[in-house]
Amino acid sequence: MRRLAFLLAVLALTVLTQIGGAVLILAWLLGRALVPKGGRHGLAVPAIFAVLYAAATLAVVPPLAALAGRVPLPCRAEPGRPVAAGSPLYCLLNRNYVDPRVVLLLDALVAAMDQANPGTVTLYLDANFPFLDGMPLAPHLSHDDGRKLDLAFFYADPDGAYRPGLLRSPIGYWAFEQPGPDDPQPCAEPRWLTLRWDMSVLQGLYPDRPLEPERTRVALAWLLAEGPRFGLEKILLEPHLVRRLGLSSPLLRFQGCRAARHDDHLHLQIAG
Repeated sequence: MRRLAFLLAVLALTVLTQIGGAVLILAWLLGRALVPKGGRHGLAVPAIFAVLYAAATLAVVPPLAALAGRVPLPCRAEPGRPVAAGSPLYCLLNRNYVDPRVVLLLDALVAAMDQANPGTVTLYLDANFPFLDGMPLAPHLSHDDGRKLDLAFFYADPDGAYRPGLLRSPIGYWAFEQPGPDDPQPCAEPRWLTLRWDMSVLQGLYPDRPLEPERTRVALAWLLAEGPRFGLEKILLEPHLVRRLGLSSPLLRFQGCRAARHDDHLHLQIAG
């Protein structure tokens, strides 16, 4: 049972972080070598893992990922660069790596947003792992080659005032903007074998924090107008939000009814 639990932990950490499974195996080997026979090997391994994982995430992975053509996005907003991870988890789990062209696109968007609406903080969600094209970023179907990035929506207080740096859900996903009765609903009919989760139980748990349409519209309008210069090839967004925001472009795509909903975030993709 211990071996099975260990293998499951290796698998889970690999799926969540890409590097965590390998780090856990190394921590286990070091624990065996450093802890005397009969000692508390099981207690030493988590501590060794924590140290090794932190060292790998901060010092080892970034330069190696750069050699593979991927760079990390900033975890926190800085003066002159108001962009940050929507949750510390995205950096902690090494899910914040992108093709350098995505950085150029994001930095240009952030500068445009700050110029149009000073004080705006742009938040990103899942990006990609640091290594290996073709390894998807669970639970996404894509995010496997450095070319994809999810951006959070901008939100306001119930009185309509913009709230910088805040999301509706703790990780930015699954707090859906529900379509109205007259809005297009291409996935109203139930389907089997689908990743389109409605998360109905969660919706009532989120704070009353409506979408801030002005900043969201400005961001999308800029991406549609200027994004192609940076290689932007498509944006995934639900049809009812496209209609609500009054936008139209061949770059705006519907992901289909078997993929996750895209009325809780924007999915950006640059050309290969």
